[in-house]
Amino acid sequence: MRYSKQIVVCTTLSPLGLLSSAALAQGFIEDSHATLQTSNFYLNRDFREDSGISKREEWAQGFVLDFKSGYTQGVVGFGLDAIGMLGLKLDSGPDRSGTGLLPVGHDGRAPDQYSKFGVAVKAKVSKTELKVGEMLLKYPTIASSIGRILPQTFQGGVLTSKELDGFTFTFADINRTTLRDYSHNQPLTLVNKNKRFSGAPDADDFKLAGLDYALGKNLVLTYQRGELEDIYTQHYLGLNHAYPMGPGTLKSDVRYYISHDSGAAHAGTIDNRTLNALFTYGIGGHLAGIGYQGLSGSTAMPYVVGTDAYLTNYMMANDFMERDERSWQLRYSYDFAALGIPGLTFATRYTSANHANPATVAGEGREWERDTDLGYVIQSGSFKNVGVLWRNAALRSNYLRDIDENRLIISYTLPLF
Repeated sequence: MRYSKQIVVCTTLSPLGLLSSAALAQGFIEDSHATLQTSNFYLNRDFREDSGISKREEWAQGFVLDFKSGYTQGVVGFGLDAIGMLGLKLDSGPDRSGTGLLPVGHDGRAPDQYSKFGVAVKAKVSKTELKVGEMLLKYPTIASSIGRILPQTFQGGVLTSKELDGFTFTFADINRTTLRDYSHNQPLTLVNKNKRFSGAPDADDFKLAGLDYALGKNLVLTYQRGELEDIYTQHYLGLNHAYPMGPGTLKSDVRYYISHDSGAAHAGTIDNRTLNALFTYGIGGHLAGIGYQGLSGSTAMPYVVGTDAYLTNYMMANDFMERDERSWQLRYSYDFAALGIPGLTFATRYTSANHANPATVAGEGREWERDTDLGYVIQSGSFKNVGVLWRNAALRSNYLRDIDENRLIISYTLPLF
């Protein structure tokens, strides 16, 4: 199914226009809330070797106004969600654009500003909810990228039902996306980094169906099926478990994907299995973990352009998703609230990989990446809830360009009502 922004507006306003002012006042308005999110973002990606552009460096300011209504009274409740976004260029240049913060014109220059707006109508019966329009998605088979000043959004419909205790059923039909650094929507496209497939075709439809089953408070099992029309079908199995162990808690996060080409197979053969497992132990302010990611089959794992792949070894600079690639991760984080300094946090991850078999080079691909975050959220005073985050990444590879990257982000979320 297809939705334009004009259609979304009409379908949103039409049912609400039939409601009386009294009905709107009960729930629709009382349960509404809105927030203004701001993000001042500086990104510097320094390529350490080889010819070509030596760095990408931009500075931008983002504003996201997010409104979510409550539901009208009655057996069927109606509501409306709206999101408005504005990005402003603070510093850029044609020789260093392309960071994902701002759009890039044909001449390599970023515009002074860009904006986007979307609405979604929603209806709810009992514990079943339908949304149609523009929205952010966060599912194992398709997830909006939120790593820049403005988030990636999708256009389509999502049905969620929690009628059965412990079960959450999800169905979705998505047909367009607006990337994080674009103002207009576009078809869904297959990621074809390093020529992983025979091409990067577009699709007009992504269908999703799945369920989550919570066995008590500490164990959740997930199954999901996603299909990018005439390109690939993907099955996901997930397990999340928390187990009290001594003075701390051991958490297990296991994810398994099975992907194959489907329909007309516009990207050629797709055949992949990906196992992803992360085990962490937390005690006090400490959290330490070890993870493994292994790919098998004749191709890399497929996913949609612009999205964040739902893998624990999906890092700042690299995705570690080449054919046959094996990667191990060590991670550690600390919350300084345990030392009496609330708001101060530190996290680091190191991933090392081998056995990669990219189509662009001969021989074994090997690489490693280290990511480090240091953040502080002001706890009181005039600047309460202002967050400052420094992110650093270093990537070294024998088949990709080496990268050193730094990001400095100042963020603030203001509840409006």
